[in-house]
Amino acid sequence: MTSLNPFTFQTTPNVLFEPGASKKIPDIVAGFDARRIMLVTDAGVRGAGLTGVAEDALAAAGIAVDIYDAVVADPPSTVIEAAARRAREAGADLVLAIGGGSALDTAKLVAYLAKSDEPLDALYGVGLAKGARLPLVLVPTTSGTGSEVTPISIVTTPTTEKKGVVSARLLPDWAVLDPELTLGLPAHVTAATGIDAMVHAIEAFTSRHRKNPISDQLAKQALALLSANIRTACVDGANLEARSGMLLGSMLAGMAFANAPVAAVHALAYPVGALFHVPHGLSNALVLTGVMRFNLSHAEALYAELAPILDPRASELPGPDAAASFVRALEALCRDCKVPATLAEVGVGEGDLERLATDAMKQTRLLVNNPREVTYADALAIYSEALGGKDRQAA
Repeated sequence: MTSLNPFTFQTTPNVLFEPGASKKIPDIVAGFDARRIMLVTDAGVRGAGLTGVAEDALAAAGIAVDIYDAVVADPPSTVIEAAARRAREAGADLVLAIGGGSALDTAKLVAYLAKSDEPLDALYGVGLAKGARLPLVLVPTTSGTGSEVTPISIVTTPTTEKKGVVSARLLPDWAVLDPELTLGLPAHVTAATGIDAMVHAIEAFTSRHRKNPISDQLAKQALALLSANIRTACVDGANLEARSGMLLGSMLAGMAFANAPVAAVHALAYPVGALFHVPHGLSNALVLTGVMRFNLSHAEALYAELAPILDPRASELPGPDAAASFVRALEALCRDCKVPATLAEVGVGEGDLERLATDAMKQTRLLVNNPREVTYADALAIYSEALGGKDRQAA
């Protein structure tokens, strides 16, 4: 037996997974003896009726709810600070979030700031949030970020820079997974968020740092659930079984990458999202297979190990062929889910590539986890390939 490296694994302590789980939120709240709740969400989610079941159940239980629905994508620090002030002024004794990753990330910091009263600017980085927080319950409405089981909150600063607060204090007390809340997701959102979750699983499994036996098993199970259900979820959005598989897979991938961090796919995706306002999951999809082809020489054995999850026939292939088949299977999946195939389709031009590569190289926190070292020239080459998407179109 090979020797095992030491590792630490942390995740959300309580998970409820069940269609209709939103109805049980009052029972969870009762466990904290909470009487005044702040519900953090966004106007779109609330307008779509996704908070209605929880709101009605809480009202029936006699629990007061203060609704903050001013969350926006890539949450600015000003929005987070305003929500925290309101939670303090309202005397909230528990924070509940229902929504996508932005709402969940906002709620994590609202729960922390409302209790600890520290300035947000002092928390950016790893392990700097050490104080107390209010009880926290997170309810995702997309199957992508896995934010309900990660100790990370991404904030957009006043200078439009993205900074992260990373601390185990941000892990919620409960993650409530209600697949019924994802039934209305449009196909393009289903595809982009689902591929984002798959990237979480793949990069966690191949991460150079903190990869461990628990994260490995979670990543494999996540990839199996996501790949088996994403095509159905995209074409039949009302299929509850497919939606359930996607939501559970997304959470398991979140558990994996929270403990074995992501790498070059995310590093190259972030500038695309920041400069061209492309949704995060789609940014990942656009650079995914280019980065994976680049990594093949250094991650061949790991890709070969994952390949049979997407294509059972790969188990009979020699390592190099199995690894290559894994990349091809992901290309086919992206194509089947109708995500854009090239950077050009989201507005990127040849003249933008140097800026993208320069910004990608600033993502050192992520690049160090990649199986193969990425230089500026490498990043530029991957972007150049993605601009035309020759390989995916020819696949």
